Amino acid sequence: MGAPSALPLLLLFACCWAPGGANLSQDGYWQEQNLELGALAPLDEAISSTVWSSPDMLASQDSQPWTSDETVVAGGTVVLKCQVKDHEDSSLQWSNPAQQTLYFGEKRALRDNRIQLVKSTPHELSISISNVALADEGEYTCSIFTMPVRTAKSLVTVLGIPQKPIISGYKSSLREKDKTTLSCQSSGSKPAAQLTWRKGDQELHGESTRIQEDPNGKTFTVSSSVTFQVTREDDGADIVCSVNHESLKGADRSTAQRIEVLYTPTAKIRPDPPHPREGQKLLLHCEGRGNPVPQQYVWEKEGSVPPLKMAQESALIFPFLNKSDSGTYGCTATSNMGSYKAYYTLNVNDPSPVPSSSSTYHAIIGGIVAFIVFLLLILLIFLGHYLIRHKGTYLTHEAKGSDDAPDADTAIINAEGGQSGGDDKKEYFI
Repeated sequence: MGAPSALPLLLLFACCWAPGGANLSQDGYWQEQNLELGALAPLDEAISSTVWSSPDMLASQDSQPWTSDETVVAGGTVVLKCQVKDHEDSSLQWSNPAQQTLYFGEKRALRDNRIQLVKSTPHELSISISNVALADEGEYTCSIFTMPVRTAKSLVTVLGIPQKPIISGYKSSLREKDKTTLSCQSSGSKPAAQLTWRKGDQELHGESTRIQEDPNGKTFTVSSSVTFQVTREDDGADIVCSVNHESLKGADRSTAQRIEVLYTPTAKIRPDPPHPREGQKLLLHCEGRGNPVPQQYVWEKEGSVPPLKMAQESALIFPFLNKSDSGTYGCTATSNMGSYKAYYTLNVNDPSPVPSSSSTYHAIIGGIVAFIVFLLLILLIFLGHYLIRHKGTYLTHEAKGSDDAPDADTAIINAEGGQSGGDDKKEYFI
């Protein structure tokens, strides 16, 4: 007999020993579980799969590089970082989606001044790409040339910045209660942007944003429309279309369209002064408002057949008010959009007394003098009390046939120097 075949022994060995947690499935395929290789090996490759699952390979997982996905706005700068724990005396390498080597260790491989070395060590290789374009988007590969070669992928996503939106559909002035439709469009966004409408601080509910791919196959054009009815309060209002996109990072990118609304005029009458009196000068102002502004004003008084005044000036003037001017006045403000009539009832009050300047001056002087006299009286009273308390009262009295002296508490002093009914002479010293 010939030499026994080694194939049965190999099959038995492969079935009984599956290092690294490899299992033999019912369909005859090996599946690596602990290593998470994500591949099924056919039976005739059992030996190769077993070698990959050896304890040495488990330890070599430290040689697997890792990186992360990055998102960058077009025109910005992105940094690609690749790290490894055990470099096994090998260098890290970055390559672009076209598999062109960018850097091998610290050595530049592709002549592109936008790509610069950030950091190169045995455990890390970081590079930066400035002024990123949409064409730079894709998977970048970090490799380490061990046995076998290990790689890690970094997906770079480039955001396209939307252009300033353009509003169309507004052609001329609108009339009150008209309906109008405005459209808004913005190109260059990636992914597709969203459009919103507002009128001043009020949100307008437009139709859903429509999306169309641009000819370059990478960016999108978005558009939206809004329809609303205008009122007189909308005259001079701004209708704003805004773009919302993650590349703007909260910055405002919008366009405003100011609209003009034509509407019928209104008016009100304002007197100057507010409470007129007989003999005063009075102006009645007819304040008209509208778009266009009223160009003609007609004044009338109830009970008077011909108009009082018809002119472009809005004021009715009374140089000298009389009681006979009392009554109800009407002002009609007219523009090419229509007319409006306002009313005012004038009641002329009695003239108010106006003090003359000379009497006012005398009153002021009299008040000052009275105040000074009052201060002097207060001073004399305090002085008298002081002398009475400290020196007493001295009285000299001369009278015929009497040696009696007056009481020290006598409080009556004859200012004229005598008393009726006698020739007696009295002197008082305080």
